[in-house]
Amino acid sequence: IFLIVLTGLFFTACSSSTEAGTETPEAIPTVVADDTIIAEGRVEPIQYAEIAFTASGMVGELMVKEGQVVKEGDPLIRLGSENDSSYASAQLELADAQKAMDDLVNSRGPDFAQAVIDLHDAEKKYTRAENYLRYLKTSDRVPQTSYSVRLVQTARGYEYKPEVENFKGPASEEWILNATNDLALKKAALEKAQRAYDNLKDGPNAEQLPVLEARLNAAKAALSAFTITAPFNGMVAELNAKTGSTINAGEIAIVVADTSRWIVITTDVTEIDVVRLAEGQSTVVTLDALPDVDLKGEILLIGQNYLENQGDVVYEVTVLLTDTNPAMRWGMTAAVNFGQ
Repeated sequence: IFLIVLTGLFFTACSSSTEAGTETPEAIPTVVADDTIIAEGRVEPIQYAEIAFTASGMVGELMVKEGQVVKEGDPLIRLGSENDSSYASAQLELADAQKAMDDLVNSRGPDFAQAVIDLHDAEKKYTRAENYLRYLKTSDRVPQTSYSVRLVQTARGYEYKPEVENFKGPASEEWILNATNDLALKKAALEKAQRAYDNLKDGPNAEQLPVLEARLNAAKAALSAFTITAPFNGMVAELNAKTGSTINAGEIAIVVADTSRWIVITTDVTEIDVVRLAEGQSTVVTLDALPDVDLKGEILLIGQNYLENQGDVVYEVTVLLTDTNPAMRWGMTAAVNFGQ
């Protein structure tokens, strides 16, 4: 009986060992690395200006309030009161200089007055054309639009689908040629206006004309120091001045922002990731304040200079939002998914 029991145990052990040895090993799941690039940034308007006076004084008048929409050239804040001798003197000097110039121009008759107007107008047009041509020749971020037609298959058969692409890049040779021709036309118009002016300027008191022009320009510059104007179309984002309070030269009095378009600026894209990005690349932006809203965008600019962030080399990447949301605010935290 004892031998039978031992034999039974031996076979039992062998059987168990064989079964264990023939078990199929469990498969190890394949892990796929996620190469998505995600960065954090803050929402900013496409452009903004922090404006200060060049002189110290008392705030005489606020022409705007926070949140108000303004246009380029609109007066925003005036420095000095009617009782301020410096402001009053600047106003008086401008009025006197303008009257002296008007009297001289009017004494020459209507032809000379029109020649002065035509010359100033031609000078402005020539300057704008010259600046535009310089911009086209030097900028590699000129906004452009391309149009194309693609043949696509639909439920009704094949149809031509128009496609529009907005992008930024160097100006085409055709654009530069057109701008060059336009500048030549503006130059010819300026020379013609200059000749008409020169033919009429040598009348009575001709030597006074350059003196009065210089006086008038100086008076305009002196008075403009008392008033801040809007540098571009936008909105008053911040107003630090108060009527009757004193403000120092260089102290930010007002901030004007162009909120027609928004950007997100990131500062934590590492050197490893930045080489995988390109300007014009599509992105998806999510705001912490609006987690359920995805906003489309594209890379507008990749910084050339580096920063250091907690020991990492990082680069500033600017994303232009092509989608907006009325609840967006300047400074909101955003997560940018660059995808891959």
